[in-house]
Amino acid sequence: MPQLSLHTPLGDLTVSEEDGAIVALDWGRGRDQEATPLLKRARDQLQDYFDGTRTSFDLPLAPHGTAFQRKVWNALCTIPAGETRTYRDIAEAVGCRAARAIGQANGANPIPILIPCHRVVATDGSLGGYSGGEGAVTKRYLLDLERAAPGVPTLFAAAPRTAQRRTRSS
Repeated sequence: MPQLSLHTPLGDLTVSEEDGAIVALDWGRGRDQEATPLLKRARDQLQDYFDGTRTSFDLPLAPHGTAFQRKVWNALCTIPAGETRTYRDIAEAVGCRAARAIGQANGANPIPILIPCHRVVATDGSLGGYSGGEGAVTKRYLLDLERAAPGVPTLFAAAPRTAQRRTRSS
């Protein structure tokens, strides 16, 4: 299985390809490096993401998992960058009664970051778990990175026009 590693602010990551699609993103450096065109594209997009110039990915993904897990992972891909959803929100979106099952599917996600399981938080707003990197510290880093990216809406994106006029005339 072709793999390509890259250096990121979170340490080394390794992306793996199978049959023309990304099937895994692992923490750490892979032993065997093979720079296929798809893996180079994935590396470049991930580097842009960590540089803060990209918030979404245009890559074929084929995660191995159960039908339920793939349904959850598809729902995760609909969460916009810079936003979060609760485990309960995702459970409702996929027709599941147990938010805990969503947490388990998130933990089994073989392609973190590209399938943004870090965007799922607990109902009380706390981060919840994260199985990648250094856990909650990594999850917080990814959420903060996305919220700071250009083009991601912020609560106070611009001052009202009247305030701008006052500033100019004073």
